Amino acid sequence: MREAVVLLNMGGPNNLQEVEMFLTNMFNDPYIIRTKSAFLRKLIASIITWSRVKKSQEIYRQIGGKSPLVELTRSLVSKVQNEIGNDVIVDFIMRYTPPMAHDVCTRLKEQGVEKVYLIPLYPQYSSTTTQSSLDDFEAAAHAIHWDVVSVEIKHFFENSTYNECLLERIKEALGQDSADEFDLVFSAHGLPQNIVDSGDPYARHVTHHVALMKMLLQKQDIHFHDIYLAYQSKVGPMRWLEPSLESALGSLKSKKMIILPIAFTVDNSETDFELSIEYAEVAHTIGIETYRVCRCPNDHPLFVKTIAELYSKMK
Repeated sequence: MREAVVLLNMGGPNNLQEVEMFLTNMFNDPYIIRTKSAFLRKLIASIITWSRVKKSQEIYRQIGGKSPLVELTRSLVSKVQNEIGNDVIVDFIMRYTPPMAHDVCTRLKEQGVEKVYLIPLYPQYSSTTTQSSLDDFEAAAHAIHWDVVSVEIKHFFENSTYNECLLERIKEALGQDSADEFDLVFSAHGLPQNIVDSGDPYARHVTHHVALMKMLLQKQDIHFHDIYLAYQSKVGPMRWLEPSLESALGSLKSKKMIILPIAFTVDNSETDFELSIEYAEVAHTIGIETYRVCRCPNDHPLFVKTIAELYSKMK
């Protein structure tokens, strides 16, 4: 039986022309805009896309004219392929931009793949990310009448190798400086509170993940001045998870800080622009002297090893 490991992620524009596609597909996702009416969802998506496309294009223009996510994921896939060998195909699917599920599923079917191991690249589970990507794969496979056996993983924030990778990213940002001079902020992508209230476990997973990282830091004898959890990327007037990153920045006791994007595995506009540019300006405005953002795991050897471990345990 020919097998494949398929990594799933949200995607990002490969060029400025794809920004409109990205926004349109994202806001037409029923896990994002939660209305029972498909017509109303399409209308809302059109309005949001129209109002945001130019601003979003400018954001991507400032970080090189595209999202870094697809290229970094392609590098990760190549390294995972080398790690686990050529007996298994390693590929990836993006939720909102190419390569998309229909095209990848069609290619894998033509290659004779009969079993797929699905690994969503979201450390903590949320219906808005993990379930959306898994459903996207299943719908595409069904549409092309592909009788494939799929095995899936829902989250991996407890994986020790993965958390070692995050620790290495923190050490890289710290450099030769002393941790006790810095505050460490774990920044997670926000989520509307009503989604959490409906049973989505994302916030619980994030909180648990931060607790695991605190324990790991203590075991490594790395002691920051203080450690915080905050949420970024709020959109719209409804209540989102708190505290917001902006309010957290205002409560820091130290004038030096490091941010670890704990909900992202691959750098994207939320890390390269929102954290590294927008919030950097906020930080400096309120008097923070040293502001550093950790890189995401991306194609770090320990993240490659993490993916290989997850695949091995799924077999």
